[in-house]
Amino acid sequence: MTATDTHTHIQRTIDAVWRIESAKLIASLARMLRDVGLAEELAQDALVVALEQWPQSGVPDNPGAWLMTTAKHRAIDRLRRSKLLQRKHEEIARELEAEQEEATVSLVDALDDHIGDDLLRLVFVACHPVLSTEARVALTLRLLGGLTTDEIARAFLVPEPTIAQRIVRAKRTLAEKNIPFEVPTKEELPARLSSVLEVIYLVFNEGYSATAGDDWMRPALCEDALRLGRILAELVPLESEVHGLVALMEIQASRSRARVGPTGEPILLLEQDRARWDQLLIRRGFAALDRAQALGGAHGPYALQAGIAACHARALTAEATDWPRIAALYEDLARLLQSPVVELNRAVAVSMAQGPAAGLILVDALTSEPTLQRYHLLPSVRGDLLGKLGRFDEARAEFERAATLTRNARERELLLARAAACST
Repeated sequence: MTATDTHTHIQRTIDAVWRIESAKLIASLARMLRDVGLAEELAQDALVVALEQWPQSGVPDNPGAWLMTTAKHRAIDRLRRSKLLQRKHEEIARELEAEQEEATVSLVDALDDHIGDDLLRLVFVACHPVLSTEARVALTLRLLGGLTTDEIARAFLVPEPTIAQRIVRAKRTLAEKNIPFEVPTKEELPARLSSVLEVIYLVFNEGYSATAGDDWMRPALCEDALRLGRILAELVPLESEVHGLVALMEIQASRSRARVGPTGEPILLLEQDRARWDQLLIRRGFAALDRAQALGGAHGPYALQAGIAACHARALTAEATDWPRIAALYEDLARLLQSPVVELNRAVAVSMAQGPAAGLILVDALTSEPTLQRYHLLPSVRGDLLGKLGRFDEARAEFERAATLTRNARERELLLARAAACST
């Protein structure tokens, strides 16, 4: 192996270690410092030292422990310089000083005792409702996903300075609002957990059906969201909706290989080769759904959506799909969420169970809904139903309108192709 190859290998190793260890590192530092921004800064300092030293000294046997020790030593120096030893951080500083005197292995063992709680605290801080949705997504991917600002920007097709500003403002807001680094109380938990689940699912959805750009999917975002969901499920194993969300993401992710054609073109659900669905992910999804239901969460919003996904996963062919069951689950979900988007999905299920005319009645009732006026899937669904009823001129107009509303290039091509097919 040449020197260049060795350096490249070490660089890739450092990148991989950072993705795996950064959240734990930041979480442990934030517990001690009560400052998420400072914790990330010190973690990044440790990464810089690794980038400088590891190419010469080699990757240590326990790289995570090495990064943790280096970051903690930097924390001690920072506390000394800022004179925090003499004020409210005296107790924290004494803890750090004591840990510095211990052997590295003992230090890491002590930290590991807290790591689950630390990660959970970090999850709730990064997804705190005091932050905007966009800020929560960016901060979560940065602190818990280990993504760089550039990676987040490219994933969401947003300029890098915009993402950087969101992250900086989010940290500033957390500091100014004096958000505690702690797990919410029992009374606060449902609302706070809902915020966390919303962020994770937003990340997953952006990967599963990209809202803009040239790609139909961004699989890396799906993988990041799944990893965060699985971690959360281990941290709060008795929360049914967490397992419901994991089930939903596992089952939906199982279709990823079948959703895109050889040149990147979208393949719709009923046209997919189900032999390409990932059976391991489906089994994992079923297991997570069973856990959600066993905990009494069968009728939670994510569990209901997972139940719908499970109906598709159980059908060996598109024709074997239990559409009446899916329509019933969407009806339950619509009552729970009172969402026009859910009603639109229910209309599709009803059309498959009872015929396109029944579905079109429900869709037409949504055409005056203000929140759906710029939603491209409303004319898309209406065009599909009109086409099935032989009303091709109307269907073509709906597909063309849908094409003007979507910001995804691949989806626009698909909609225009469907419009053109109405003329043949």
